[in-house]
Amino acid sequence: MYDYLTMLLLFAAIFLVYMIPTWIACWRGHKNHLAIFALNFFLGWSAIGWVVALVWSLLADQRPRRH
Repeated sequence: MYDYLTMLLLFAAIFLVYMIPTWIACWRGHKNHLAIFALNFFLGWSAIGWVVALVWSLLADQRPRRH
């Protein structure tokens, strides 16, 4: 059976991969980063929710330009 340190490291690795869409959105300064976080947190457990959050975080942030 796994010891506690191994389980902690495994949990940390899974958490890091799970939150990739949120980190990408924050790093890119996406205007909807909080919505992406909510989608990732609540629906990321399903593969579809995680992929949607990932794609949304990678989409271009369409902010209106000032002339």
